[in-house]
Amino acid sequence: MTTQSDKTIRVALLGYGLAGSVFHAPLVTATQGMKIAAIVTSNPERQQQAKKDFPNAVILNSADDVWQRASEFDLVVLATPNKTHAPFAIKAMELGLHVVIDKPMATSVEEAKSVVEVSKKTKRLVTIFQNRRWDNDFLTVKKIVDENKLGPITRFESRMDRFRPQPKAQAWRESADPNEAGGLLFDLGSHLIDQALVLFGQPKTVYAEMDIRRPFAQVDDDTFIAITFENGVRAHLSASVVARIPGQRIRISGLHGTYEKWGADPEEDALRAGMRPDDPKWGKEPKEKWGRIAITKDDQEIDQIVESVDGAWECYYTMVRDAITKGGPLPVNPQDVITAMQVIEAAKKSAKQKQVVELSGALATSCC
Repeated sequence: MTTQSDKTIRVALLGYGLAGSVFHAPLVTATQGMKIAAIVTSNPERQQQAKKDFPNAVILNSADDVWQRASEFDLVVLATPNKTHAPFAIKAMELGLHVVIDKPMATSVEEAKSVVEVSKKTKRLVTIFQNRRWDNDFLTVKKIVDENKLGPITRFESRMDRFRPQPKAQAWRESADPNEAGGLLFDLGSHLIDQALVLFGQPKTVYAEMDIRRPFAQVDDDTFIAITFENGVRAHLSASVVARIPGQRIRISGLHGTYEKWGADPEEDALRAGMRPDDPKWGKEPKEKWGRIAITKDDQEIDQIVESVDGAWECYYTMVRDAITKGGPLPVNPQDVITAMQVIEAAKKSAKQKQVVELSGALATSCC
């Protein structure tokens, strides 16, 4: 007899660009009990690639094709432009499908709240692909904080630097249309804010600088966000695509010491190179890339290299599977992401007004 936990989850993947083909499809495929049943893309080249990558999946032209065949699927993964996230998620849940939304969850707080309300009404699960919660550097920092190795935390610095000197022509991420939710604040900024909220809980104030540096660019490409939390911790977060030499990835200080790390999590490059989570080297990095901690303990000064926790992006879809089949916890609670969306909106307001924005006490449930 087949039980709910034995059932293979049939996934309809909407979008087969970078997010769909490099991140979601391989991670879904690596998860026992899940399979790619359909891929949606209207791009002829991507359709050919999808057929080659997944010969047993049906290739569809539009989201409407999925809605018309909703009974053939269990889970929809939205690797589509940001402006489609909320309406597609709502439509999928109304048709009885669970949903994974690539970050950001929506283009506004109100949209995000409407997604959560439909999830409650339909009793369908919705979660957001914040895979950077399973980066090796973030997992290492979280372990250090949980073990109180640095004492009371004072400051957290986190940055994601890229070098993309030319905006992509006609790319929705480069569009000035606010409905597209393009730019770095919604992109890399979503990850940086989410990580800080997971570590430190409720934000109190937000200050942001959103600059457009590249010729012909229309959206922020060099962005800084400062968050002060209710517990007094200050987080300085930055994202840039005009940094030719990447800066320090993470630095966190407490009253007893500091941890710092250079270099990005290896999993994105591994996926691009064709590596999969069943590879023995998955998520690991060489010793020379490990971070360093300097602390005072029992009146002794300790300065040493800290072995990085292995990156574990594959945990995300394992938790999605278990949430659907066993009632387990979601990998990312959408209520947490509403708080992140409130920080994003406060950052936009701060950058426009050039002043600190106070966040109200009526924020969504804390991430911690």
